[in-house]
Amino acid sequence: MLRVYLELIFMVIIWGFSFVVVDIAVEFIPPLSIALYRFVIASCTFLIIDLYFKIKKKKVIHVREDAITNKKLSKNDWILIILSSFTGVSLFFLAQYSAIEIIGPSLPALFVCLITPVIITILASVFFKEKLNTFKIIGFVIATIGGFLLVTGGDITTLTPESPYFIGYLFALMTPLLWAVYSTATKKISKPNSSNTINKYVAYIGTIELLIFIILNGELMIFINNFSNFLLFICAIYLGLGCYVLGYFIWQNSQKILKSSNVASFLYIEPFLTLIFSLLLQRSETIVLVNILGGIIVLVAVLIINYK
Repeated sequence: MLRVYLELIFMVIIWGFSFVVVDIAVEFIPPLSIALYRFVIASCTFLIIDLYFKIKKKKVIHVREDAITNKKLSKNDWILIILSSFTGVSLFFLAQYSAIEIIGPSLPALFVCLITPVIITILASVFFKEKLNTFKIIGFVIATIGGFLLVTGGDITTLTPESPYFIGYLFALMTPLLWAVYSTATKKISKPNSSNTINKYVAYIGTIELLIFIILNGELMIFINNFSNFLLFICAIYLGLGCYVLGYFIWQNSQKILKSSNVASFLYIEPFLTLIFSLLLQRSETIVLVNILGGIIVLVAVLIINYK
C-alpha cells in the first residue's frame, strides 16, 4: 500500500512540473507543435509496447485485461473515443499550452486541477444520475466564490477583452470544461474495455488531429525544423513518456487498489507544486495572492463536495 502512495506522489510531481516544462518549450515553438511532439512520443511508445508483446508473446497483463474487460468497440464507443481525443488531447492541450504561453504555468494548473472536479460532479449528476446532497450544494456555492477569485484575482476587468491577458484566461477557462467532458466520455466507455486500450486509441487519434491542426495552421515546417532541438526533444520525452504513458499507468493502477476519491485527492496539491517549481526556476507569472486564496477556497469546496 505504501508503494502505491509513493507512486501517486511521484505522478503528481511529474504532472506538476509538466506545466513548467511547457512554459520553457513555448519559448522555442508554438503550443500546437509542443502538443504534437508530446503525442508522437506517446503514440510511438504504445506502438513499441504492443510490438514488444507481440514479438515476445508475453501478453500476461493484456490477456488478463482483454479476457475479462475488453469487448469489441461499438460504433458508439468509437464516437466517444473521437470525442475524448478532441476534448482530452487536441483541443485540450492547444488551450492549456496556449494559456501557459500567455499567463505562465501556475494559473492554468490551478484552473484545471481545482475547477475540473466541480464540473465533473455536475456532469456526473446529469449523465450518471449521481445525486447532489447538501454537502455538494454547499460546496458548489463555495466553489463559485473561490472560482471567481481564482479566475479574476479579485479584478473583474481581467475577463474583459481590453485585458492584456484576456485570451490567456479564456484558454485557461476552457481546460476544466474540456477535461471534464473527456473524463465523462471515457468513463462511459471504460467499464467494458481496458483503460490502457482506450488511452492508446485516444493518443493515436489525438496525434492525427494535432497533425491536421498544425498543417492547417501553417506550422508543419516549424515542427519539422525543430526535430534537431535537443531541449525540445527532452521536453517531448518528459511530456509524452513521463506525463502521459507513465503518469496514466500509475493513475490507472492506483485506481484498482485505492478508492477513486483517495486517488483524486492527490490532484489537489498539483497546482501548488507547479507554483513552487515555477518560483524556483524564476518563470514569469501573472499570479497574485488573491488567485492563490481563490485556489485554496476552491480546494476546500472540492473537499466538501467529495465528503461522504
